[in-house]
Amino acid sequence: MQMETFLKFLHIPESSKILKDLKYHFNNQGELRHLDTNKHFDYNFFKGDHKRNHKRYQVLGHMITQYIYELLEKACSLQKIYFPIDAHDNEPLSFFFMTEEALNNPSSLIVLLQDRGVIRAGQWGQKAIIHHSLQHGTQIPFIERALQEYGGVILLNPNDNFTTMKMEEESESVIKEESPSERNVPHSSFEIREDPEIPKRGSSTPEEHTTYVWDYFISKSSAANVAFIAHGYGGLVFVDLLLHRRLEIMSKVFAVAFIDSLHHVQHQASNDPEVQGWILKHARGWISSSLPLDRSVVTLWNVDCPRVSAGTENHELVPSFTLNSIFRFFTRSLKAKTNAVFMPTPIQTRSATKRRTVSK
Repeated sequence: MQMETFLKFLHIPESSKILKDLKYHFNNQGELRHLDTNKHFDYNFFKGDHKRNHKRYQVLGHMITQYIYELLEKACSLQKIYFPIDAHDNEPLSFFFMTEEALNNPSSLIVLLQDRGVIRAGQWGQKAIIHHSLQHGTQIPFIERALQEYGGVILLNPNDNFTTMKMEEESESVIKEESPSERNVPHSSFEIREDPEIPKRGSSTPEEHTTYVWDYFISKSSAANVAFIAHGYGGLVFVDLLLHRRLEIMSKVFAVAFIDSLHHVQHQASNDPEVQGWILKHARGWISSSLPLDRSVVTLWNVDCPRVSAGTENHELVPSFTLNSIFRFFTRSLKAKTNAVFMPTPIQTRSATKRRTVSK
């Protein structure tokens, strides 16, 4: 996606109230910059104090997650869907995002499945957001492209597995911007404490989260054509879903884009030639590489589907580098499926039957 199109679609605010305590904001180019100095985020703000710097980085990541959620709802007009659908009072809930008509669109649906870790719905990687821009680190360019070409989008949230982490502020020292002379002065700490880890029903693992959303939402959608974009560990999660819901997946999913994926079909489905054959036919993998984009790459460790270069060696930048290539792959795959469905059946004639009889 070109920068002008991205910014026009997103309407990035000049500054974010959520981030103001850290004195950072996203500028009009979607870059995280300091409000006073206009510099990129400085991890080593407290010189020689790794613990405080790490906590400050965690706070920033938490605030970025909340900011992205805000963008998904306000700028992208996505709905936050909570589950389990039969939750009782005070039960911890997980959620994902989707477009309003995602389940009623009879045409196509694009599902985004990210890597593991602290990243949540709407993100491919926090490092890319912090050090590059929203365009490179978020799923928003993919949302815009999917809305243009397919209509329905679902953003999974596979790392939302336990009760929400609560931040208890004992002191403002971690987020307060002291003068250089104050930075090495001891402070009471800014604590990030977790409640007892209570797993969220239907979302205690990335695999369980994805299966739940498939069973109760995606599989029940009107979309005849579903495509997955799976980054990193998300590829392994998709293969796990395929193994457990093979008939539904094979009938509904027309293409899978693996982005620097950690899946391994030879191990996950070592004795399942049906799954191996389906992956070979319907999937394509982009891997981090210094080779030009879409250059064929031969790997000895994973040969389950065609592999091509992402045009970058940075794992967190692979999604943004491959966006256009992925959607071209979807266009070809959907066209191939459509042609296969409407391929005319040869008409049998009496003369043809007679010739076959004589030839015997």
